[in-house]
Amino acid sequence: MDLVTLFENDLDKLIVEISLFKDEASVWTTKEGITNSAGNLALHLIGNLNHFIGKTLGDSGYERKRDDEFSLKNIPREKLISDISDLKGTIKNIIPKLSSEDLKKDFPLAIRDEVFSTQVMLIYLLAHLNYHLGQVNYLRRMM
Repeated sequence: MDLVTLFENDLDKLIVEISLFKDEASVWTTKEGITNSAGNLALHLIGNLNHFIGKTLGDSGYERKRDDEFSLKNIPREKLISDISDLKGTIKNIIPKLSSEDLKKDFPLAIRDEVFSTQVMLIYLLAHLNYHLGQVNYLRRMM
């Protein structure tokens, strides 16, 4: 299994999780002590992956508005799902074009003042996706 397949599988799971919320309002609801709704986590993942993979590796022109990822509310579920599906296409178009030499090169952006290889950064981004996917699943079951 390759990285593209792993990203696609987890983004498909994110689509399923968002689809399984009982209604639109519950996608944007949290419980006491929980900061981010499932909708905001989905926006964060969309922004994060479009920024680091789409823009940084694929020169997509995506302009990230990170604060919006956590402040916007009540975006229709269909829009979130559409954006996640578009993101899958972005990933499918960019990662396969990276050569083994590209994967060994330093990722163009430092993360917390550390520079990683592109391959390690992609694994990091996949782990980040998994972390928030688990949070979305937990939030859905709590609702």
